[in-house]
Amino acid sequence: MEKNHQPEVSSSFKKRDEEEKSSGADIVLPATESPECSNEEKPVAAEVTEVEIEKPEEMKTGETEIELIEKPEEKENEGGGEEGEATLPPEIDYNLETASEDVERFLSSLSTPKEEGEVGLEIPEFLEKYLDLVEEKISKHEPVETKVKGCLLPEDDASFLKAVNQISKLYKNLSAGFKLDSNKGPLINRIGKIQQRAMSHLEDEFRSLLEDPKLGEPEGEQAGADHCPLPGNDQSAESNEESNFPGYSHEVLGYLTKIAKEMISGGYESECCEVFLMTRRNIIEETLNKLGFEKLSIDEVQKMQWEALEREIPTWIKAFKQCANVYFSGERKLAETIFSNHPSLSDSLFSNLTRGVVIQLLNFAEAVAISKRSTEKLFKFLDMYETLRDNLPAIDSLYPEECAKELRAETTTARCRIGEISICIFCDLENSIKSDTGKTPVPGGAVHPLTRYTMNYLKYACEYKATLEQVFKEHSKIERADSTSRPRDYEGDSQNYKNDEKNHSPFAGQLMRIMDLLDANLEAKSKLYKDVSLGSIFMMNNGRYMLQKIKGSAEIHEVMGDTWCRKRSSDLRNYHKSYQRETWMKLLGCLSLEGLNVNGKVVKPVLKERFKSFNAMFDEIHKTQSSWVVSDEQLQSELRVSISAVVIPAYRSFLGRFAGVLDPGRQTEKYIKFQPEDIETYIDELFDGNPVSMAKRKT
Repeated sequence: MEKNHQPEVSSSFKKRDEEEKSSGADIVLPATESPECSNEEKPVAAEVTEVEIEKPEEMKTGETEIELIEKPEEKENEGGGEEGEATLPPEIDYNLETASEDVERFLSSLSTPKEEGEVGLEIPEFLEKYLDLVEEKISKHEPVETKVKGCLLPEDDASFLKAVNQISKLYKNLSAGFKLDSNKGPLINRIGKIQQRAMSHLEDEFRSLLEDPKLGEPEGEQAGADHCPLPGNDQSAESNEESNFPGYSHEVLGYLTKIAKEMISGGYESECCEVFLMTRRNIIEETLNKLGFEKLSIDEVQKMQWEALEREIPTWIKAFKQCANVYFSGERKLAETIFSNHPSLSDSLFSNLTRGVVIQLLNFAEAVAISKRSTEKLFKFLDMYETLRDNLPAIDSLYPEECAKELRAETTTARCRIGEISICIFCDLENSIKSDTGKTPVPGGAVHPLTRYTMNYLKYACEYKATLEQVFKEHSKIERADSTSRPRDYEGDSQNYKNDEKNHSPFAGQLMRIMDLLDANLEAKSKLYKDVSLGSIFMMNNGRYMLQKIKGSAEIHEVMGDTWCRKRSSDLRNYHKSYQRETWMKLLGCLSLEGLNVNGKVVKPVLKERFKSFNAMFDEIHKTQSSWVVSDEQLQSELRVSISAVVIPAYRSFLGRFAGVLDPGRQTEKYIKFQPEDIETYIDELFDGNPVSMAKRKT
């Protein structure tokens, strides 16, 4: 505290009395000098003293104010007692604390209504002394160049802020009571300058504490202070639910609140708000930068390659979620706490502070939406759509109605644009299928790359089934009627599935259409194979791949339905039958009994030709179809089992019936090249994709 402190040069009641005695009966008292006052300010005290002391009620007629002032000292010199001492306490005790009490009484008197005929506003003599003490107090706390800015000590907190409060009240009341061009103008100007110095210091303190909250903590408690978590720290969002202030201890929050209160009440609201906005905005930007999100313009986003933009989208999603659920709620609580006496101001500050961040995030989303579209972008777009959809309620609840309405509209616009472009991208898959008109068949009848791409794309898309259903439902009507990528009313498009209620949704209808287009495309590609059997293998491979993908995904199976799966299984059986008919029925024709018996006897030349034809045809089938590909193990096994079930029993029966007709030895070895066990072994080598001739195998 300021007890027993004497400035080097200051006026005092005692000194003033002595000067009065030596100067005779002059009414005007000498000016009070202060070490803090400039030359322009020195005449202030002289003017003030003209009306400083109110006349006591017991003042006798004809007595001057000077005489009244002199009397207590005369009594004191003569040994007079308590009345003089009570009127003028010793100067050694007149410090900022006691002066502050006098000023408080003076301010209280100003607020008391004056009765009719009562003397108007008069300036007390102690006011100049008080101003000296306040200036000295401010000088102590103003940092010099070599001194780091810091916060007031806790014990100085109340006295300094009280002094600032009183200075503000003095300036307000005296400015209202006197004109600046009156004889009280210099005094009012001096008070105004002191207030400006004090407010400048509070502004620096306010900024410093907002930038580095540890400055306001008592020494030794900084490490263990009860902090509210700062956004961007490693602490989880769940732990921030109850205490979400951005990193300020309760002591610092209390001091920030007091500073804001004094600055606003003193007429420095705009300065206080500007410091708060600039400081917190910088901190939010720094926090977002730590997440990896950089401020990018729409032009910069559009110029980015998709590979780079694809890496930015997850960062944007994280930043948007953190702002909606952690950072903004913390900023709102911070503003409400610091400006607790001004609810409308805290709402305005929070809105101005965070609205720009929201618009910045939405600009990124819109810039992504208007970039060149391609099928691989769909899933990132859907991620962004879900982010905007799911986090809008959290943002909406933080703002006053007018601001919330504006941001709701901006967010909805961005979400709609992403929804529209997502529909276009998904429908572009039709064009991808239609444009795949290559005339080169896939070797070995394997699964076509178009089938793999389309089915994997649809499987992944159906993981966003609920979102895509919503997107098609809410945004498909916005598409132009002449759009080539526009989803249609698919009711009746797929007659085979019209009884399935699930396919009535726009998304399910679009999915069915894509599957129909893929079927038609694959059917056309199967005609590129000169061997009809290989075309059937190709259709079985692709059909089985599609069926397995659908059965393996609950989401896409739910959309396609059991009806589609049953039909696909039926189609596979038909292709299987076609394959067997084209390949193995011809081979079994070699084992026909027709023409072998004439008059009850086996015609050997015909029998030899039958064995010879069977051997040659089976050898060719083995050579050819061992290079064909059936990658699905179950389908491969089914084919081999079905072939063995048809060929081996027929061959075993034919061999058992006619092998004895041939002469043992050379004839038998020449015409009977395979035993039933050999046939089974060779069949198990089919569809491996590895052509192996029997000649090589036998060597």
